[in-house]
Amino acid sequence: MFALIDCNNFYASCERVFRPDLNGKPVVVLSNNDGCVIARSNEAKALGIPMGAPAFEYEKLFRQHGVQVFSANFALYGDMSNRVMTILSDYSPEMEIYSIDECFLKLKGFDFFNLQSHGEEMRYKVTKWTGIPISVGIAPTKALAKVANRIAKKYPTETKGVYIIDSEEKRIKALKWLKVEDVWGIGRQHSKRLNAIGVKTAFDFTQLDDEFVKKQMAIVGLRLKHDLQGIPTLDLEETQIKKNIATTRSFETNYTEYEQLAERISTFASSCAEKLRKQNSCCNSLMVFIHTNGHRKDLPQYSRNIVIKLSFPTNSSIELTKFATQALKRIFKQGYAYKKAGVIVQDFSQADSLQQKLFENRDERHIPLMQSIDKMNFLFGQQKIRLASQDTKRVWKMKQQKLSPRYTTNLNDIITINL
Repeated sequence: MFALIDCNNFYASCERVFRPDLNGKPVVVLSNNDGCVIARSNEAKALGIPMGAPAFEYEKLFRQHGVQVFSANFALYGDMSNRVMTILSDYSPEMEIYSIDECFLKLKGFDFFNLQSHGEEMRYKVTKWTGIPISVGIAPTKALAKVANRIAKKYPTETKGVYIIDSEEKRIKALKWLKVEDVWGIGRQHSKRLNAIGVKTAFDFTQLDDEFVKKQMAIVGLRLKHDLQGIPTLDLEETQIKKNIATTRSFETNYTEYEQLAERISTFASSCAEKLRKQNSCCNSLMVFIHTNGHRKDLPQYSRNIVIKLSFPTNSSIELTKFATQALKRIFKQGYAYKKAGVIVQDFSQADSLQQKLFENRDERHIPLMQSIDKMNFLFGQQKIRLASQDTKRVWKMKQQKLSPRYTTNLNDIITINL
């Protein structure tokens, strides 16, 4: 059996842990630079606020209904996630952290356990120790555990936040209830094609011919179908390194000069390099993109990206910045007001097992240098040590006008209790 544990409205719930006065009130959390809604409490959902809603378009509704708006506090959310996952790891030796607010547990050898009580105990302990509400779905396969979790979240009163699919009758009933577009792993395009041929529910999907599913959705779709049929096909995955890493930002003002963009691209490339080093990877190619503000119809529009193959794999901030600025030169055009840019590194190799090339290789002197820079930035604060191509006077900050304190990761923000 597999258990899928999902934190309910995670970002909003994290804000409520330290602000109990917000319980029962609509809460939304905004994306980077306070752009769009990325999390909503149930009360906010009931007001019709959609995921991805541009904040500026809903300001009137926020004021009208007293919606509490927060900037994304990723330091807080990451720490609270770690606390939740640490608690859940005590309930099974086999665990897959699927996302910041979800994890799978493999309940192998739990044949004589009361799984309902086991799930309720998880909910009680996580809520008691962290204040974060969770839902638990338990089933013979990962895909069915996802379905069970959805039912537990949809009907918390009837299920006590825990739902178990442990019979064929429950499996069929659950799949007939779930729309095919809500099935884990079936994207928007696949669901449109499936709806066009009369496949409306997850159960309809499981009735399709294997060859048809494989042809339309490849082997991944076929494995999903078998998993939904109750045939264990998808196992827990080991933590894998990221396949690409991106650092992108919208600018607070429009940039018209190459030097302005070059400084930003240097900072983004340096950030990507730091993330590569954290997972002991080097990249073999990178993408640089720039584009103007599509909402400014009064200005000329331009959007361009370029992918370049690196001469050698590297995770050095110095070398990646050099490659990224070379790429920028090839796509930059004068006469446009740029609003957003980014660097995406891809095609990774393990840093400790690189194959040497005949003519060009990374500068080995950069390895201890980067280690020293990372250590100093960790001890004394982010971006204390920068490259000369970065603006030393500029502190890279997102627009976060409604940022809550970092209650659990910064001593200056620790909660104060008045006795």
